[in-house]
Amino acid sequence: MRLKVVAEFLGVTAGSLITALGLVFFLIPLKIAAGGVSGLATVVFYVFKWPVGLTMLLINIPLFLLSLRELGIRFGLKTLYGTIALSVFTDLIGPYVTPPTENVLLASVYGGAITGLGMGIVFRAGGSTGGTDLGARLINKFFRISVGQGLLIIDAFVITLAGIVFGIELALYALISLYITSHVIDLVQEGFGYAKAALIISSRHEEIGQAILYQLNRGATVLRGKGLYTNQERDVILTVITRAEVSKVKALVSQIDPRAFVIVTNVHEALGEGFKDITEEVF
Repeated sequence: MRLKVVAEFLGVTAGSLITALGLVFFLIPLKIAAGGVSGLATVVFYVFKWPVGLTMLLINIPLFLLSLRELGIRFGLKTLYGTIALSVFTDLIGPYVTPPTENVLLASVYGGAITGLGMGIVFRAGGSTGGTDLGARLINKFFRISVGQGLLIIDAFVITLAGIVFGIELALYALISLYITSHVIDLVQEGFGYAKAALIISSRHEEIGQAILYQLNRGATVLRGKGLYTNQERDVILTVITRAEVSKVKALVSQIDPRAFVIVTNVHEALGEGFKDITEEVF
């Protein structure tokens, strides 16, 4: 248990450092305020010359104190630690950094990717660097707006402010960076091994199910469904497969029942037999 806690704090430390590198090498020098507290701190830095890390800390500490009851002790400690670590790393490294590029598009892409990588590592370690997460929780608490909408409101405000201060073009680059950051966070948290889920509606569901079980060696579940138009009850097969097996499933279904209805959708994470071990711990 103690080793797990140490590993989690090491993960928060590493993630905070990587996030700070993305900020000081790419985003802050080129005035890319890609949402959140770091984006707001970037605007403040260029207007008032306050250090970005210190500004992030001054914004985050009140948010942390207001959210403390909802965070819980363990997550709260890691959030406080991540908030302080990111602020310290940003102000410690920033003065000694020379931006590797003056190209705003490259800075948006690489800055977004690196900060996304760092934040994803922090989240996987069960921590947070504060910022919009805490702000969105407070908006949800006091105004009954969903956390997702709260995040959107905060990021929209910061990018709009950046557009006023830095110009519309840099605000558009900030949107690109924000988009990349969010997707890289998802990749780090969920991994690259996306699976697929297939829903198969067929009158010959038993034959299709047997083919999936014994030809593909995949599990399948039969769900009860009812067509609204026909008012008939039908069995629906649900199976989770790898991307490489999608064409095989479609071929099997086509051979058995060409009139079958098949839906294939993305599964961001599959845990259990045949996929990632459900007990697997990263940190």
